[in-house]
Amino acid sequence: MPSSVFRFPPVARTSRTSRTARAAVVLAALLCLMAATAHADATLDKIRQRGKLVAGVILSGPPFGTLDPATQKPIGYNVTLAEGVAKGLGVALETVQVQPSNRVQFLQQGKVDILIANMQWTQERSEILTFVPTPFEEVGGAAVARKGSGVTRWEDLRGKPVCVSQGSNFTRPLIEQYGAQIKAFRGQPESLLALRGGNCVAAVHVSPTLRELVEHNADWSGYEIVSPRDLIPSPSVIWVRRGEADAQAAIDRIVQDWHRTGWLIEVEKKNGMTPTPLLHQLHDKYRKAPG
Repeated sequence: MPSSVFRFPPVARTSRTSRTARAAVVLAALLCLMAATAHADATLDKIRQRGKLVAGVILSGPPFGTLDPATQKPIGYNVTLAEGVAKGLGVALETVQVQPSNRVQFLQQGKVDILIANMQWTQERSEILTFVPTPFEEVGGAAVARKGSGVTRWEDLRGKPVCVSQGSNFTRPLIEQYGAQIKAFRGQPESLLALRGGNCVAAVHVSPTLRELVEHNADWSGYEIVSPRDLIPSPSVIWVRRGEADAQAAIDRIVQDWHRTGWLIEVEKKNGMTPTPLLHQLHDKYRKAPG
């Protein structure tokens, strides 16, 4: 640790008692620093010691996640991935439902160990959290609007109110590229409710969820996906707290094994999703690597 971390004023002609006290202060400071450093990378040990992984997941609706009507337990793609991480670590799983508005805080505050929460990689997010380097998918945004609204492409959103979730990575391109007027809500359900209530002309969220909604939910038969082109397709990654190198490395090996075996492709098909070209590319890459 650089000596510049601790700067104490020079002391001259001090008594032995003063020197001893000063040494004790320095030692205490160093011990605190060592303890803080150790704690900063303690998540993996904590998971293994308690025998349980606590994963923050978003239940934004099929295919990513919802509550089973019979059991009221979370099910869906995000939950299955969390189960896969827990299995890879050899521990049990506890899921905690998070929202776009609180997911980062839940991770930073230690309420969850990891996030599998529809949270694609962005530079801004990578500066406050640590991410597992190997992505498990690539997901972009879709816009849903009422049929006959006159919105048929992304460019038609200019100057119009658009609903999103708080903290959405789609907010910036909607403003900067398409000049949309953003209305941010706690989560996707609130955003879609605002769309149906006429508070915005379109809502933008992760593409698989909105496509599932308009294709298979009769309540949304009067709505359509605005454009076949997804907004900023980005790597889907698992997030851990800043500096958690051990947890990051352990989970990265698990994700690579998912690609090697083709497990992720099967999981997506079971959840009614269409694996992207990136998923097939990663499968080809890792199945040729040693197991």
